[in-house]
Amino acid sequence: MSTSVAAANRGRPKDPAKRTAILDAAKRLFLSGGFSGTSMDAVAKEAGVSKLTVYSHFSDKETLFSAAVEAKCHNTLPEPLFDLDVSIPIRASLTRIGLAFVELIHSKEVVALERLMCAMATQDPQMSRLFFEAGPQRTLNAMENLINRANEAGLLATPDPKHAAESFFSLLQGCEHMRTLIGIREPMTAIEAQPHVERAVDMFLRANGPERQD
Repeated sequence: MSTSVAAANRGRPKDPAKRTAILDAAKRLFLSGGFSGTSMDAVAKEAGVSKLTVYSHFSDKETLFSAAVEAKCHNTLPEPLFDLDVSIPIRASLTRIGLAFVELIHSKEVVALERLMCAMATQDPQMSRLFFEAGPQRTLNAMENLINRANEAGLLATPDPKHAAESFFSLLQGCEHMRTLIGIREPMTAIEAQPHVERAVDMFLRANGPERQD
């Protein structure tokens, strides 16, 4: 796309409905064809818009893929979810985040995407990198920031917020998520998720709560 056309597109008001249609089409095509097997032309056709419209919202395929992953994560794990409210118990905040995270990783789209990432890890490493940066890394960063704020407020006491954030999500995934990915169990239901998350939060607080034993 020429610089003049791209500049003109950037100056036009964006249509939110078309952006949503493009992201939905991109998610479907990336899941079925992978990163290298999906073209901007195909996304435009699937979304029912022109190729120029796709480029007016997303400058290239990498940006589009990252935005599609971010959109899926944001729908279930919006950034305000990680805003620390010191007026409520930290256990309640962690449980709320945990339930949303478990819902996300057991959704059909994310299970399918993670399976695709594993299958294409050696064939399409760029797709895997973009996926991790747009999805898991974004969530880890938000959790690390929350833990830092909780430390400052005296609600947690962990010397390594980055490691604590990774440990928290590892506890939530556990072996149950692996069983789901390899197809030997159905995705966790909301009824199953509640006690699973409560146990994970309990273990996390024993290791990182203000009363933890060193």
